[in-house]
Amino acid sequence: MTNQKLSINIRCSLVIFFFTVVSGGAFSQDTIIPLWPENKIPKRIISEEKEELRQGDDLLRIAKVQEPTIEVYLPAESNATGQAVLIFPGGGYHILAYDWEGTDIAKFLNGKGIAGIVVKYRLPSSVSQTDQHLVPLIDAQRALRMVRSKASEFNINPERIGAIGFSAGGHLVATLGTHYDTKVYDHLDEIDSQSARPNFMALAYPYISQRSKEYAPPEGGVPLIYTYFKLEESVTPETPPAFLLHATNDPGVPVENSLVMYQALKNKGVSATMHIYPTGGHGFSLARNNKHLRGWTERWFEWMETLE
Repeated sequence: MTNQKLSINIRCSLVIFFFTVVSGGAFSQDTIIPLWPENKIPKRIISEEKEELRQGDDLLRIAKVQEPTIEVYLPAESNATGQAVLIFPGGGYHILAYDWEGTDIAKFLNGKGIAGIVVKYRLPSSVSQTDQHLVPLIDAQRALRMVRSKASEFNINPERIGAIGFSAGGHLVATLGTHYDTKVYDHLDEIDSQSARPNFMALAYPYISQRSKEYAPPEGGVPLIYTYFKLEESVTPETPPAFLLHATNDPGVPVENSLVMYQALKNKGVSATMHIYPTGGHGFSLARNNKHLRGWTERWFEWMETLE
């Protein structure tokens, strides 16, 4: 090979390498990490059940979760704010709307310099565990503790780690925010020495209250997990600051759920911001195609900027 051809090949290789790094690593990255050591998943029992990936309507849904994980999306280091948000997709505790209310949210956050961490948590509708109503909170506590334990590795501030949940995921984040110190599993390792308290929380069209049939969870929900923790009665002055989001015409989870939670937070002196939109229905996620609703993400980001 001539020196001229060698020089051209080297330059081409460097260009390819540069674009690979810029597109794949410098701006963001995603890494999947198991929440639990192998064969040490709390409440796990042996069954024939298999995890299911369901693709339809251009959406990825995960059912019968067997191996809970976190999927980590980090912003470019030069753009990082030090904040991180754990993301809990909804799905009525039967499935996880994994991209629609998970990875899409993480990518939005990366654009704001915030680490987005999607939690694939186990579902109480699965037959692969005992104490099914406790399992989502077990995984949520572990996820928060794991992220806090890896704060240096992820280039985040351990005191600026929040959580957002959608629908059933909002119920889970509210449960985490009010029961972060409730012992629901035996601690396994150094990770479990970390606090499971989120520094802030966002609840998007969450189910909260079991006060009356009017506020009942969606048909086909899992009743025990929705009623066991009595969320609005569990708020204390130590509950994290909250951002609440709902549409008035939500047919699945009535807007009264957010109103009840806001009032409970206010009564205990917890800082809370609530945005109620007249339309939007249920499960709108980023609402990119709704000009009346899509601004909610900017309101959320502005709120996070004000947090100490």
